[in-house]
This record gives sequence, C-alpha cells and structure tokens, in this order.
Amino acid sequence: MIAMIVRTFLLLAFVAAFSGCARFNCTRLESLLGAETDLIAFSYRIADNLTERALPPLQPRNPQMPVVVTTFVDNNNLRQTSQFGRTMQEHIASRLVQLGYAVKEIKLAGSMTIEEQSGETILSRELKKLSGSQKAQAVLVGTVSYTNRTMYISTRLINPISADIIASDDYRLCMDDHILAMFGLERSTGSEMIEEPGQPFKVPF
Repeated sequence: MIAMIVRTFLLLAFVAAFSGCARFNCTRLESLLGAETDLIAFSYRIADNLTERALPPLQPRNPQMPVVVTTFVDNNNLRQTSQFGRTMQEHIASRLVQLGYAVKEIKLAGSMTIEEQSGETILSRELKKLSGSQKAQAVLVGTVSYTNRTMYISTRLINPISADIIASDDYRLCMDDHILAMFGLERSTGSEMIEEPGQPFKVPF
C-alpha cells in the first residue's frame, strides 16, 4: 500500500515536472515545477469574474452599450503603462467580445484624466465623445504594482456616469521572466530580487 502511494506521488511529480505549473513560481519548487504564466488564461479569468459579479449586470449583445477597456497602469504612477498593461487590455477585450459584449478600447494618452486620490483611471474626453453617439455601460480599469517578484493587480468595472464601482477583483501574481521582461526587468543572478537590466533587455520572440 505504501509502495503504491509512493509510486503515485512520484508519477504525479514526474508529470508536473514536464508539464510545469505557474502556481509553483516564487516557491522553492519553481526551478523544478515552475512554468510561464499563461497571460491569456489569466486575462480571460479577470473578464469572466468581473462580468459575473457586475451589479447591475452588464448587457451583452447590445452594440449601443459598449464596455470600454482601458490600458492597465502603474498604481504608483497612474500616467504610466507597460507592455504588460497593454497586453492585459487586449486579452481582456478579446474575452469580452467572445462573451458577447460590444467593446471599445482606449489607450493610455494625455486625454485621460487621473483622479490621484481615488487611484482610479477615469476617462474624460473619450467618455464625452462616447456619450454623444454611444453610451458606454461600463469602463474596465486596472492598476498594477509590484514588490520584488510579487505583482498585485486591482481591476474594476466602473459606471461612467455615476463613477460607481459595479464590480471589482484583486489578484496576486508571481512575475516570471517573461512578465519581468514586459517591465524591462530581470532577475538578479542567484536571487529572487529584481533589478533593471544593465543593458537593453531583449525579449525573445
């Protein structure tokens, strides 16, 4: 019986070692069982969770009531985004379209107004344009911050008229090497600390 349990454990460990799992990142098992984070699946989960929790519920299949998706920004500098922030926006927008929502994307630009006290990205000029021809039913915003290799992500669905938060969700994510590269960062040799690369960091394609 014990031998069977041991064999089963070794088999599971063997399979995990070859398949890899991002949940082992930032743990002692990362070098053996860690894997690159699937940002597409992660982004889709954010879209699914926000739309399921929205109160009042969002209206799918209504082109006159789009959901506006903004670029994710740095929580410590709300006027700054990254390759990660743009990637999250694109994947989340794709998922919302798959779920049947009309979607408009707003890239980070000088026309965006930042409410420093609330920490939320609120659209000004773009929302006024939308309200003339189309009425947005919600604005999806996101902020990111990190310490060492741990990233904290906050997401919100906001009513563009009342500025009420109609859904929110928070996540903690271990920054693997690919995510670090999206911020122009890399791991220090033999350390879990991260630092800005001494020379331009080339992202492999």
